Amino acid sequence: MRAITTFGYVGLLRPAPGTWGSAVAVVLGIAIDRFLGFPVLVAATVAVTLLGFWACGQALRDSPGDDPSEIVIDEVAGQWIALMFPAAAFWWRGVEDWAVVAYPGWVAAFVFFRLFDIWKPWIIGRADRRGDPAGVMLDDLWAGVFAGVAVMVAAAFAHGVLM
Repeated sequence: MRAITTFGYVGLLRPAPGTWGSAVAVVLGIAIDRFLGFPVLVAATVAVTLLGFWACGQALRDSPGDDPSEIVIDEVAGQWIALMFPAAAFWWRGVEDWAVVAYPGWVAAFVFFRLFDIWKPWIIGRADRRGDPAGVMLDDLWAGVFAGVAVMVAAAFAHGVLM
């Protein structure tokens, strides 16, 4: 169980295990998208999200209210959601090697995800305060959605206003 919740023990890295989990998720997410394709990234995101809900439920069933920093499967799921926004945009346009030519997309996904995961505005904070295993996952999923939208807004601004 610990291998799942820590995403292969990445959550044991110090300092800032959540940031380590997000960084590993970006690298792995880009590799999945590059070598296996966007649809596989979507499937992997769904799978890690479902696995995360199950594993957090199992790991925290006797510890209500806990959200140990070593649990980073939630960061992986949220980070992949954020990464799917630019990946989907490039996939739709037929750009296959976008992570190399459009590196601001994945950098922005990482930065915005970490920002929303730490700041926890509005519904992200509400999910975090649930105090149950589902809340452990939900706050990061919402942070991923917020980050993905922020990436697309930033891209629209950069390509529309600055160009």
